[in-house]
Amino acid sequence: MITVTKQLPTPTYVLDTYWRFAAARQEIFFNRISGKTLLTADPILLKHKFTNAYRAADRVSQYLISEVIYKGNQSPDELLFRILLFKLFNKIETWELLQHELGDVTWANYSFKTYSQVLYQALQAGEPIYSGAYMMASGSSAYGYARKHENHLKLIEHMMHAQLADHIVNAKSLEAVYELLLSFPTIGKFLAYQYAIDINYSNLTNFSEMDFVMPGPGAKDGIRKCFSSLGDYSEADVIRYVTDRQEQEFERLGIYFKSLWGRRLQLIDCQNLFCETDKYARVAHPEVNGISKRTRIKQLYSMIDRNIDYFFPPKWGLNSRLNIVP
Repeated sequence: MITVTKQLPTPTYVLDTYWRFAAARQEIFFNRISGKTLLTADPILLKHKFTNAYRAADRVSQYLISEVIYKGNQSPDELLFRILLFKLFNKIETWELLQHELGDVTWANYSFKTYSQVLYQALQAGEPIYSGAYMMASGSSAYGYARKHENHLKLIEHMMHAQLADHIVNAKSLEAVYELLLSFPTIGKFLAYQYAIDINYSNLTNFSEMDFVMPGPGAKDGIRKCFSSLGDYSEADVIRYVTDRQEQEFERLGIYFKSLWGRRLQLIDCQNLFCETDKYARVAHPEVNGISKRTRIKQLYSMIDRNIDYFFPPKWGLNSRLNIVP
């Protein structure tokens, strides 16, 4: 029997930056929890906005988990409706606007006309209703409405009437959930994966975040900067490769990494870290080009005037340890 050995990816010096960034960003997370005023000495991290090392610890993910998923009716239809409605706009203020104007946000009481009117009035007042984190296709070719938010409301209706919640509950893997989401108009590969992860925070599913990964455009840029050659690996393989090697890499660099109370970085986290390293490297390593060849970081860091009471999916078993800072 002949064993064929796959050619490993060839790292650049930016891969060391990847691991140092992960540790520094996680240090900021714990410094903030412990109430320290100096979060970091890194001038790039002080000036620019970056997500957490762990996706679930980000402000919007935290709001989704604590205020959207685990508050309200836990039936599959209602749970999925809330997740989809929140994530299609991905903006806390939009969710709170809907709650303020409509009271309970439920599929049972959903009205296209009412929801559309509330969102339209916000737009008329000059209020953005979408986050800038994801670029959402307008959906007009699929649903025929002139306004983007109306097409997205129709997308939610389409998903709900297709009994998507039941199909998700019966899905056999995280990738199967991803494939279900991908089958709907306006949902591309990156969003389908992100939404699958969001749904997996809930009790609709209970898959490991190590089951499946789909690299987004930013991650592909970061991978290009961290590796001069992928060898025989796909971009998804590379994400799994670094995720599997995290302890060896931190040890190699002499870095003490404060994990999320014993939870290792998962595939989704390492995917995001490639995206964030791409941004960080635009300043730290301007001589290294990614695929997009972007040269600056658009978003500057600003203190958000909203305290976060951290809460993770109870099935992870972390919430009893939140007052313990490593």
